[in-house]
This record gives sequence, C-alpha cells and structure tokens, in this order.
Amino acid sequence: MLKRECPRITVKRRLESSSKVNLLDLNRDHLDAFFTALGEKPFRASQVLRWVHQRGVSDLDAMTDLAKGLRARLHTLAELRLPELAHEHASADGTTKWLLRLDDGNCIETVFIPEVDRGTLCLSSQVGCVLNCSFCATARQGFNRNLTVAEIIGQVRRAHEALGAYASGSRPVTNIVMMGMGEPLLNLDNVVAAMDLMTDDLAYGLSRRRVTLSTAGVVPAIDRLRELSDVSLAVSLHAANDALRDTLVPLNRKYPIAELMAASRRYVAHRPRQRVTFEYVMLDGVNDTPAHARQLITILQGVPAKVNLIPFNPFPGSTQRCSSAQAIESFRNRLLAAGVMAVTRRTRGNDIHAACGQLAGRVRDRTMRSQRWQAALSGGAV
Repeated sequence: MLKRECPRITVKRRLESSSKVNLLDLNRDHLDAFFTALGEKPFRASQVLRWVHQRGVSDLDAMTDLAKGLRARLHTLAELRLPELAHEHASADGTTKWLLRLDDGNCIETVFIPEVDRGTLCLSSQVGCVLNCSFCATARQGFNRNLTVAEIIGQVRRAHEALGAYASGSRPVTNIVMMGMGEPLLNLDNVVAAMDLMTDDLAYGLSRRRVTLSTAGVVPAIDRLRELSDVSLAVSLHAANDALRDTLVPLNRKYPIAELMAASRRYVAHRPRQRVTFEYVMLDGVNDTPAHARQLITILQGVPAKVNLIPFNPFPGSTQRCSSAQAIESFRNRLLAAGVMAVTRRTRGNDIHAACGQLAGRVRDRTMRSQRWQAALSGGAV
C-alpha cells in the first residue's frame, strides 16, 4: 500500500519553521504527532479535534479541558487561521455561494445546495485550475496554486458557521463533493488529509460514501487514491471517444479513455457496493446524439457505473449551448434501456453563477492562461 509522509516528519518540519502551526492543517494523525512532539498525551488530539471542528471554537483559551500551561504553549506555537468570508450570494432556489479570500489575496468559491433529504457542500481544491476543459469557467481563470489542508477544511468550517450549525447544534451539511475550483487529484495529499477530517467521527463525522472526489482523469492519482482512501469517486467524462474528449478535456491526450476506464474499474474492484459516477455535461450538437449515447454505453461495459447528465451552464465568454430538454431525455432513455443507471442533474444556483462549471473566484493567474483566452476571444492569437 502506498504511504503518505510520516506525520511525525511533517509535524517536526512545521515546528522547526518560523511560522505558527495552523491547527486546521492537521488531521488526527498529525495532531497526535504534534502533541507527542510537545511531550503531551495523544488524547489531546481528540480534545482539539472536537473543539475546532465539532464546536467551532477559534479561541485557544476557550478549550477549557486543556491545561493552562498547555494553552499557553499553544499560543506560542499554534493558531487557528481560516479563509476570510468575503461575500455571500443567495440563489432564488436556496443555493448559497461563498467567496472566500485567502491570505495571499486569491479568492475561491464554495457552494451549498440544500435539498429535502440532504445538504451538499461543493468544495474547491485549487486556486484556479491547471486543466483547460472547454465548458468550465474555472479553466478561464488560469492557475495559481494548490490549497492547503486548512484552506480546504476551512471551507467546511466557514459553511458550518454561516449555516448556524455550531449555534444550533444542527448538521445541515450531509454530503461533501470535491467538485469546485481545481483538479483534486493534482493536490492529492492535502485533499486526502482534509477528507480524513470530513470523515473523522471527532470532526465532521461523514460517511465515506457521502464524500465524493471528482477528477478529470489523472489516472496514476486515481490508483494512489485507491490506496489512501475509500471515498466515492466521480469522473468528469463528457465524451465517449478520444477525438472528442481530447477537445473537451485536454487531459485526455495524456490519459485516454481506455486507461481511464481501466483505472475506474480498479478503483471499485474490491468494493462490491460502490459505483463510479461519470459526469457528462450535455452540449448541443457536440456530445448529445444517439451515436454518442451508444459510444458511452460501450465504454461503460464492465464498470459499475452511474451517469450524471449535466445540462450545460453558460458563463461569460462561453460559446457552447445546452442540449435541448428533449435531447437530454432521449440520451438518458437510451442509457437506461441499455441497463446503465442514469439521472439528469437539476441545475441549481444558476442565477448566482453557482451551478456546475460556473465557479470562477478571483485568481492571480500564474499560467497567464486568462490573458491568452481574452486574446483568443478578441480574435488574437493564443
């Protein structure tokens, strides 16, 4: 089994640095190592987990079951630093989008989607995205950097605060999807550590089936994720032949569909009740014909699968159009007739640009991709 860096080594390096350790950066294993390095008993980690994640406490002195001397040491060595809540946008359908400002001035977006039987929180994993999927607003922003564990789990903490979970003792967030800005598998170690906290009974206590990671298809990282975690996997597919997917999801040129399907089968090979969710954005005249449906049915053979058909959500500068309701229904019916589980995802938060593919944030683009896109849209050279 593939291993992450030893928590003791990680904590030792952070303690030796000049900056304080952000306690939000530490999952249970790292907190155990942190308190052991201080000469404290490992059970201190459990106490701090509850204070930080279950009770929403930010003041170290409010952690009253920690000894006074320990709290004093924590003040010199550690802190609790969250992303700043910059803006909140509420949709007419109940969806909420938060713009969170990071220490370096970049901003990311987080979305909460309430339903009758669940509340789904969509998290970002990177500032922007290094991939260049043609139907996604985040791709136009370029890429700056990976998010830290604290910046990922801080989105969960901020959502709980905004939704009144700590004050009321309620649990509005029942599901978490890593489907916001960025490619989670290109920030694998930090994402896995954050998901550890999401599923830790002493933190947010979610079932691993209620935490989903979505990837455009970084095949080696899918295999590594299989060794490190057993959360649900979603694949951002959108095309069933390599020529078309090369255009829609350029990552396909490196990891083509046959390799992606093989990795998907491996991910659920020893998990008999688990399916891979395949996301398929419906683009008018691009990937929505009966021939495309037949191709999709073919490549999904042998993969325990569920297909989410996603009506395309336009964003400023996009040139594609959503498939008609009739085309989406016909596509879905063809999948169902072939025995492929398929649902059409209801668009939520479109009026505040919080729907799938619309998250943009405010990214200081290190790749300069946004400038190249603007030139292209103006008729210049890319």
